[in-house]
Amino acid sequence: MTKNIDEVEPPETNDVQGMDEPLEDSPHTAPIPVHMHIAEDDTDAEITAKLRRQGVRLGKGGIAPAVFWPALIVIVAVAAFAIIFPNVADTVFNAVQNWIVTNLGWYYMLIVGGFVALVIAIGFSKLGRITLGNDGEKPEYGLFSWFAMLFAAGMGIGLVFYGVGEPLMYATVDPKPGWGGTESELAGLAMAQTFIHWGLHPWAIYAVIGLALAYAIHRRGRPVSIRWALEPLLGDRVKGWLGDVIDVLAIFGTVFGVATSLGLGVQQISSGMKAIGLVDSVDNTLLVILIVVITFLATMSVVSGLGAGIKWLSNINLSMAGLLMISVLLLGPTLFLFQNFVQSFGVYLANLMSMTFDVGAFQQGEESQTWFSSWTVFYWGWWIAWAPFVGIFIARISRGRTVRQFVTGVLLVPTIVGFLWFSVMGGSGLFRQFFGAGDMVQDGAVSAEGSLFQILGDLPFGTILSVMAIILVAIFFITSSDSGSLVVDMLASGGHPNPPTWSRILWAALEGVLAAALLIAGGLQTLQAGSLATALPFSIILILMAVATIKGLRYENRALELSEQKVRLDRVTEHISDELWGTLEDQPELRRYVDDRIDYRVSRTKGVFGRRDENGAKTFRKRGDEQ
Repeated sequence: MTKNIDEVEPPETNDVQGMDEPLEDSPHTAPIPVHMHIAEDDTDAEITAKLRRQGVRLGKGGIAPAVFWPALIVIVAVAAFAIIFPNVADTVFNAVQNWIVTNLGWYYMLIVGGFVALVIAIGFSKLGRITLGNDGEKPEYGLFSWFAMLFAAGMGIGLVFYGVGEPLMYATVDPKPGWGGTESELAGLAMAQTFIHWGLHPWAIYAVIGLALAYAIHRRGRPVSIRWALEPLLGDRVKGWLGDVIDVLAIFGTVFGVATSLGLGVQQISSGMKAIGLVDSVDNTLLVILIVVITFLATMSVVSGLGAGIKWLSNINLSMAGLLMISVLLLGPTLFLFQNFVQSFGVYLANLMSMTFDVGAFQQGEESQTWFSSWTVFYWGWWIAWAPFVGIFIARISRGRTVRQFVTGVLLVPTIVGFLWFSVMGGSGLFRQFFGAGDMVQDGAVSAEGSLFQILGDLPFGTILSVMAIILVAIFFITSSDSGSLVVDMLASGGHPNPPTWSRILWAALEGVLAAALLIAGGLQTLQAGSLATALPFSIILILMAVATIKGLRYENRALELSEQKVRLDRVTEHISDELWGTLEDQPELRRYVDDRIDYRVSRTKGVFGRRDENGAKTFRKRGDEQ
């Protein structure tokens, strides 16, 4: 029985360079030769040789000098400036932040909303069927493990730091300019705004860079480096100074993003220590000591290697975060927390578009500018600054997934888990303020770092839960520094998967120094300003990356369609031939007519320089016979 010609399977390989008619721009979008791909069993020397063949310029010590030294010098200079002249640094960073919010706040809001729409469109389009790897390749990780690592990658200290305090601030002391209504209406809007900040929007940013890198790394065989994600658009220019600038900006974003998280982490750890009575007061000295201690632990983790360090730490902190959330859910106002999740999700859906593009155009003034710089615009800058680190991580764990699976997993799973987290933790704060003790707002303010311990302290086993929260933040701290240092080191080493240990230690220490310097210069506000400023240039790279990814995926889709057409044509030809010759068996006269036909092709005309066939007859040598 002949197989249905419509049941066409994808080709078994993505090597499209052997097609009869090369597709447009194939040198910058087609896969590179397999022998140049970095394999798991390659030695460091073999990996270095392959990187050089791909155009990576490596120097002594296994680093890329044109990336390593500019990034190091600028970051050290910023840290030294903040330590030596803290007041001046505070003024400069805040001035930069205010300028960005005043003049470019609309730009941040527009591009982040555009990233959400773009990623969803790619996932649901025909480009979604393309595999991030060889066609037919199985995913490297199981579904559950992949989901767990996705969540652990993008949300760390910030999730614990703002979990209780953020919705509470919006509903009480710091509502968004333009809001009005009753307490219950403000509470619903507060939860929805928190969902905006921690839901689809940040993960769309991560998806843009993660998809671009996964395509470059797994589909095309390029090294793990930001520059290669832009190759479909910029071509060989990514191998020169332009690619160096891209990687340097990615290092800036990662280091400042990690430093911001580290600063938030030590603030919350110190508040927890005060809440359980370990310290009497919190000052900069204590914060710096905490940074030194935990940076040392992070350095030990990064030296131990990915398998022994990051992997088991990620499993521990994810398990502890889940246990903490479930404990609060079961020991707290359980019914209200479920109701809060459902109702807040409805308010979120009802206000998704308006909150996405709300730039405060009709709430002019210092109050509006301060709110956006402290919250939405800061978050968009923070997520963009984090994007290189998170993007590289989720790209590396997504080999074998299709584009559609990647988009669905990266957007939906962490978003839903984040909504549950804030519904439980933030809902507990709202319940206590509106229906309980009413002491979450003190002296007209909500303590973002201390509100979590207020909630935990009054629950059964409150002291144990508070200690667990401190350990959780510390492990998130270590994991962030550990993973961030490894990513920065890989970028500074041309994409080498096993960068030098000495440079891992250097970057881990530098992140701690920068976090301490920014805290001394002005605390949380300066941390926010630094993250926002470094995100601005990288946001342009993200836009170019999105364009390059679409171009590359369209090439892959055209190549896939051409291969499928060839498969269909072969099957149709085989089907028609089988049907024709099968019919001739039943009709001898027709077969004899076909067999007795004379070949009148011009090429059959005999000439002087003919050749003899196997029976000795002289025949004409046709073009191509020798092949």
